[in-house]
Amino acid sequence: MKNITTSFLITGLFVACLSVNSLAQIIKQKPNIIIINADDLGYGDIGIQGATKVKTPAINRLASEGKRFTDFHAASAVCSPSRYALLTGRYPVRRNFWNPIFLKSTLKIATNRMTLANLMQKANYKTAIIGKWHLGFGNKQPVNWNKPLKPGPLELGFDYYFGVPVVNSHPPFVYVENHSVVGLVPEDPLVYNKKAKTRYFDEKFGMDEIGGATAAHEKYKDRMVGTVLKDKAISWIKENKTAPFFLYFATTNIHHPFTPAPQFIGTSEAGPYGDFIHELDWMISEIVKTLEEEGLSENTLLIVTSDNGGMLNRGGQTAREADHHQNGAYLGFKFDAWEGGHRVPFIAKWPGKITPGTTSNQVVSNVDLFATLASIIDYKPKNDEGPDSVDMLPALLGNPKESLRENLLISPSSPRHLALRKGKWMFISGKGGGGFGDRNLGDHTFGNAGAFPFTKQVNSDIENGRIKEDAPIGQLYNLEIDPYESKNVYNKHPEVVAEMKELIKKILNK
Repeated sequence: MKNITTSFLITGLFVACLSVNSLAQIIKQKPNIIIINADDLGYGDIGIQGATKVKTPAINRLASEGKRFTDFHAASAVCSPSRYALLTGRYPVRRNFWNPIFLKSTLKIATNRMTLANLMQKANYKTAIIGKWHLGFGNKQPVNWNKPLKPGPLELGFDYYFGVPVVNSHPPFVYVENHSVVGLVPEDPLVYNKKAKTRYFDEKFGMDEIGGATAAHEKYKDRMVGTVLKDKAISWIKENKTAPFFLYFATTNIHHPFTPAPQFIGTSEAGPYGDFIHELDWMISEIVKTLEEEGLSENTLLIVTSDNGGMLNRGGQTAREADHHQNGAYLGFKFDAWEGGHRVPFIAKWPGKITPGTTSNQVVSNVDLFATLASIIDYKPKNDEGPDSVDMLPALLGNPKESLRENLLISPSSPRHLALRKGKWMFISGKGGGGFGDRNLGDHTFGNAGAFPFTKQVNSDIENGRIKEDAPIGQLYNLEIDPYESKNVYNKHPEVVAEMKELIKKILNK
């Protein structure tokens, strides 16, 4: 921060009044940027946002030292499409991308599409993704895991990749570094339709979909994944500290299976779900500690957010029974068009730029990180670069009175439930949440109306665990007076419904 004037450091009002271009000119020493994208961390999973059964001192501290956004949303309530939005600044619905992908899926981002990593390389940043990728490999299905996994992250602007290639609940249960499976040897390849030599945990699936590769599987120890990823992130930061860097750290915490390291087992009051949050908070604290020890924290923008809301899987049900509410009082869960599916934590710390201990109620999204980082490096996106992204830097650095976004398109897992936020209004195209809908407690995919008797949530369309026969064909909520979506006013405001439907068509036709 030595290149920043003293008056700039001490005068918050001056910062707030700066234009984006002026800011970019003043910051001669390019800030390091770290985005920690947690997996399935709900709005209510952190102490600063109401959690009492788990403790998140590191995340709480970041909020006290930075800014917390209370109306921040993932552009999709689903993991893979959400990551697509974050990295490309483009709504996943434009790619007809609605659901998670698995081990046979090809790369979901075209290699000629600019990503956050490509963007930062234009400003001579070192770039890395460490953690969960979950956006596919190659261009031929099914993926051949025994050959170089390309195109992949390295063909999308990342200089380095290490992590879990798909998701920690599904195969292949190995690590990938750059283009190769770690520990894979030619004489023991990965083989489809063969049982994997991997450890069993509840809510871990598909263990007979691909096997072989004993040495590679042996390196993947479920309870150590968080530690391994954290250590890799710290090592990469230390190795690249002399140049500006961009690190996308995508944790597997707190996605099922809930496999915290031994020192965190039993430490929360929310079962393994809560223990996994404790491990995540520790991982974040270790990243923060490294930045401080390496003298990097003063010139680093550190962001903590999540790919979607908390899930009501079996581990989530146990946590709920312990009175832990993953998404706070917000309706619904991961995969849903309701708020709980996509309203997620977002905390940003940037010493000297972001006023400590502040909050913002701006409606913004992970799709907006593209335009925001572009603004920080003074790059003007061209043509189809980050087409749905809005610069949220003014809200990070100040407190603009006007809304930065005119509207926000949000996709759940069901195309029939495409949702649109505009000001106080939240419009959902169909009945129910649009996510999982199994009705039995204990089902992995428990959710929607059938879960209401268990969750005790309230919605005017739902009674006794079922959607009423006379419920409107869509949903409209006034979040200004009904933030928890208890009363559907679709039939009372036909003019608003018509406007929202027309606006969705207009957005999709852009």
